[in-house]
Amino acid sequence: MTHSENLTVHAAGCVLWRRSPVDGELEICLIHRPKYDDWSHPKGKLKHGEEPLACALREVAEETGHRAEPGAELPTLRYLANDRPKEVRYWAAEAGPGVFVPNSEVDRLLWLSPAGARSRLTQPRDRSLVDALLASLRLA
Repeated sequence: MTHSENLTVHAAGCVLWRRSPVDGELEICLIHRPKYDDWSHPKGKLKHGEEPLACALREVAEETGHRAEPGAELPTLRYLANDRPKEVRYWAAEAGPGVFVPNSEVDRLLWLSPAGARSRLTQPRDRSLVDALLASLRLA
């Protein structure tokens, strides 16, 4: 293991989606984190020994209140966070039953059209995941 791998923060998350209960159109879930005042996909750091997919599904449950059915793996995002390399693996995941309860970590949740999600996301790098989700669902 190289020195930089020791420093890399490993995280995982999901691009959570559902069919709108109103019109059946695709909707993507975004969460608002008051600590960062940002809109993002649900994600979080891996616990010691935790598999990335298990982490991604745990984070979805913790941050959105929904169970999720994982689908295709989406592109991994790599970037610097607090001067440390961060690697976040993502999966497409269909939202199952659940109820969102605001908390100190996540105070708001929105279900948006793909275009709405793309424009609401704070980090431009997260927008590529919306496109990757759409591509994966077209192939499904």
